[in-house]
Amino acid sequence: MSETVTFTDPTGEGKPIELETVTVPKDIADYEQRMEHLPKADPHYVDLGMLYRLAQLEKVRRERFQEIPLHTALRGHMGTGKDHDLEQFAALLKIPYYRIPLTGEVRDITLIGSVKLHGDGKGGTESRWEDGDITRALRGTALINLSELNAAGAETLFALHGLLDKHQSISLPHGEVLRLRKDVRIFGTLNPTDLRDYAGTQTLNKAFADRWIIWEKDFPVEDELKAMLDRRYPTMKPDFVDLIARLAVEVNQSFTSTDARTRVETPMSLRTVLDRIPAALHIYAESEDPLRRAWVEFVLPHIEPFDRDHYETVWAAVARRGPSGPPFKS
Repeated sequence: MSETVTFTDPTGEGKPIELETVTVPKDIADYEQRMEHLPKADPHYVDLGMLYRLAQLEKVRRERFQEIPLHTALRGHMGTGKDHDLEQFAALLKIPYYRIPLTGEVRDITLIGSVKLHGDGKGGTESRWEDGDITRALRGTALINLSELNAAGAETLFALHGLLDKHQSISLPHGEVLRLRKDVRIFGTLNPTDLRDYAGTQTLNKAFADRWIIWEKDFPVEDELKAMLDRRYPTMKPDFVDLIARLAVEVNQSFTSTDARTRVETPMSLRTVLDRIPAALHIYAESEDPLRRAWVEFVLPHIEPFDRDHYETVWAAVARRGPSGPPFKS
């Protein structure tokens, strides 16, 4: 039985949006396996507005555009939380979530499927069709995240064209036409195409890019980072929360700078801010300067050698010395 979930606009500008959760039909052949793909809601997740935007789109799709493809891709730098946004949207709507990375190693037969030989139990063989990652997900209720869209090879993208346009179907090599179900949502994520070192990425083919609504996902600002840290680590002392957030913002501003003299090539991702540094603060809680030790042991090793001087410049300008410990209230 469907429930109702409410999405609120963090800016306070838009009206709350109520959506019914998704009911997965029990007559789907892989029902039990599909239910294993239901993601869990992250109790520490802070919606910076993306869930509300996704809810706005979903509401319009359900009410007015049921027959029109409105596939959406989130574009942003590494560590901005694109995949996590989509996973949490699926968790709230209670829809099975399939993240399918489109790396350069993935081929169309991996995604679509192929005919393979199997023993017939009589000493011979027989041909059987085996679904690929996408076709398997498409056969039932699903939110599909085609991650790293601009890392996929041309043959992979062309194989998906028919699914993403008005035909909303894939013609499989063995003759079956697999049509997009009304209870399937297709999303994607991609990195910006610039001079950054996103190995294997490329500019999207214009015909393929035209099949997507593309939304930008920026790095969180200082207040947003503080809210995330407070939510996840309520006992972390405010001085540490403030300084970690300021360091991340300064580094990421340098990462997005157009000035090659000051630009760094490695951002401070949410994984670093929300996972690595807090873990290090626990480890080095008794150190003379816990945050500095966390910076040296858990941040700098992820940075390219030619970027470390700039990271240290940011540290000197923003912190010089971390707050006195311990980092967490007892």
